[in-house]
Amino acid sequence: MRHSTTRESHHLDFSLSDKQSHWLKRVREFMHAEVYPSADLVRTEFSRVGPDRWWPSQQIEVLKGKARSQGLWNLFLPPSSHDTPEYRGAGLSNLEYALCAEEMGRVPWASEVFNCSAPDTGNMEVLHRYGNAAQKDRWLNPLLAGEIRSAFLMTEPEVASSDATNICTSIRRVGDYYEINGRKWWSSGVGDPRCKLTIVMGKTNADAPMHQQQSQILVPLDAPGVAVVRMLPVFGYDDAPHGHGEVILKNVRVPKDNLLLGEGRGFEIAQGRLGPGRIHHCMRTIGAAEAALQKMVKRLLSRTAFGKPIAEQSVWEQRIAQARMDIEMTRLLCLKAANAMDELGNKSARLEIAMIKVAAPRIALRILDDAIQAHGGGGVSDDFGLAQSYASIRTLRLADGPDEVHNRSIARMEFGRYTKPSPAV
Repeated sequence: MRHSTTRESHHLDFSLSDKQSHWLKRVREFMHAEVYPSADLVRTEFSRVGPDRWWPSQQIEVLKGKARSQGLWNLFLPPSSHDTPEYRGAGLSNLEYALCAEEMGRVPWASEVFNCSAPDTGNMEVLHRYGNAAQKDRWLNPLLAGEIRSAFLMTEPEVASSDATNICTSIRRVGDYYEINGRKWWSSGVGDPRCKLTIVMGKTNADAPMHQQQSQILVPLDAPGVAVVRMLPVFGYDDAPHGHGEVILKNVRVPKDNLLLGEGRGFEIAQGRLGPGRIHHCMRTIGAAEAALQKMVKRLLSRTAFGKPIAEQSVWEQRIAQARMDIEMTRLLCLKAANAMDELGNKSARLEIAMIKVAAPRIALRILDDAIQAHGGGGVSDDFGLAQSYASIRTLRLADGPDEVHNRSIARMEFGRYTKPSPAV
């Protein structure tokens, strides 16, 4: 896609570049050759009961080896000034990665096959951008290799975490250590036995200016005082072996060198993390919407009710048409956001990022709801994967900030267009 680099003339050429076509073709071919044929086996592994339920899929591990051997690995990490021969991604920009991520999103677990799944992607970006040499050597190296998993501990049950200034976990300097006390929840990934690292956000100085009170620190999951007290289901789905946990941190001590970037810079890190991370979700969400539309169309074409195929009934024609239009519009917005991130920077692209964070889950949920309706009772069962997909994507309207926060940002930027002083003539 060709484009300009100023917001006033920020136009898109909708043809795919050679590089986009190359990577999308490779990911799509791998999905058809390896991922889709493995779906039944992975589903069987995920349906285990008892303690074995929380053990990783061996088939996914096999697929990870194949993807890495073909160079389909760490596609999410765009080129940057922080790249070194040891620590770098596959060389794709956000725009080039976008269509690949959409393809991965058609299967809920596919992104892990390419080492492109959350929250590891966000944590790797944090370490790549803000970590020092020792932190990268210990944690970023095995994460980029797909050998370990990680979690991000930010949200807290006692406060309205949509306003991150409310976060009250204490990170207190004690000599050569930091001592951490607090309670976190919706800590995605802590159920996985491969999860070795958490990045914790908390307050190092409650008396500092509001946006300089928070810091982020690296905490091994097996550090003394860290306890995963329960796993939290989403509409009854536990998302094993990934899972979303409630974590208590009681007098947890880690070396002072585990602090990321410096005291009071937690918001700076969070903004760098949550922009790219959530847009990856949006890309995959479009893929999930495409998969739901495909299932809906096939179902409607295969069933007859009241004397004619369901597909010929006008209400379903309207729903299918609306779904196709919604997907196409949302994809363009997502690509525009990715393009703006690449060319203007994440800060200048904050309007596009905020809009796609709201739009993608809402559109996908509407399509999924219609797909569930088309499947009747089967739609709310586990037979077609629609109910679990709905549960997962409904969560995105809360993750990394609820819709209301993003809408507030969008509205304020829109108001700002008309309240700024007019330029001198």
